[in-house]
Amino acid sequence: MDMDGRQEEGIISAHYGVAVDVRFTKDRARVAMVRVKRNSGHVVGDRVIVQKGLLQRLERKSELLRMDARGGVHVVAANLDVVCIVIACEPLPPPGFVDRAVVAARASQLRPLLIVNKADLGCFTTYSADLEAVYGGAVDIFAVSAITGENLQMIKDFFSRGHRGVFVGPTGVGKSSILNALVPDIALVTAEISASKKRGRNTTTVSTLHHLPEGGELVDSPGFNDFGLVEVSAADLALFFPGFEEAIEHPCRFRDCSHRSEPGCSVVEAVASGTISPERYQAYLQIRTERDSLILEPKYREKRNRRKK
Repeated sequence: MDMDGRQEEGIISAHYGVAVDVRFTKDRARVAMVRVKRNSGHVVGDRVIVQKGLLQRLERKSELLRMDARGGVHVVAANLDVVCIVIACEPLPPPGFVDRAVVAARASQLRPLLIVNKADLGCFTTYSADLEAVYGGAVDIFAVSAITGENLQMIKDFFSRGHRGVFVGPTGVGKSSILNALVPDIALVTAEISASKKRGRNTTTVSTLHHLPEGGELVDSPGFNDFGLVEVSAADLALFFPGFEEAIEHPCRFRDCSHRSEPGCSVVEAVASGTISPERYQAYLQIRTERDSLILEPKYREKRNRRKK
């Protein structure tokens, strides 16, 4: 690795909790495992300097954050430019998952994509049409099947332009199956969803970075159902909320408008005119209420202040 003490730059391509794989920049075929502390803060996608078995993390260009149900903040991956939100009609994503993921991506200056898997299932047609009606004008949507290969070339073509993205989504939606189809040599472990509960089983336990044969890179991450927003202001929530794009182009009368009942609110006016559906507006209000309640909790304030130090 670096037995003579020289410094070598690389990128973390897998994280095992107490060790990481580093793929070296000058020789992409060479990978070394380096031990790290369990809470070292390193994540897949980090650029690092390796010297004498130690890692020095270089400055991140971007990072995707999420909060779990217990208030813990996680860096999903680093140095990305795309977030691929993978969902399916079976199992369905938790309510609000897609909206939170889109907002989190945009807040981190990353481009969100919606990848709807399992086009081979009978429930797909209606589900895909509903998603197109809600998100079609806000984010790019790829309707695919990891089983039949339908439209997977669209993903290959997109990433061949040099993008680096991460797959995020609930367990059982087929993230690893899609990646297996895109990169057959990696053979990630997959599992069927529970027939009784219509929920997935989490077969991906390690985040891994993979180079696509036609260009670009993808991070496969363990599935999770909680995508709480981290350090997203009230103004940014409205600015980045999918479906509000047209309304936000017209400033509200008040700069600190909460988009609830203030006069001259462009969002409320858009709801009244039908530009924003009542369902989309209620989805926004629910996330806004959750956000406002969260920041009043002492535990959250303590964690936020600790993170800023």
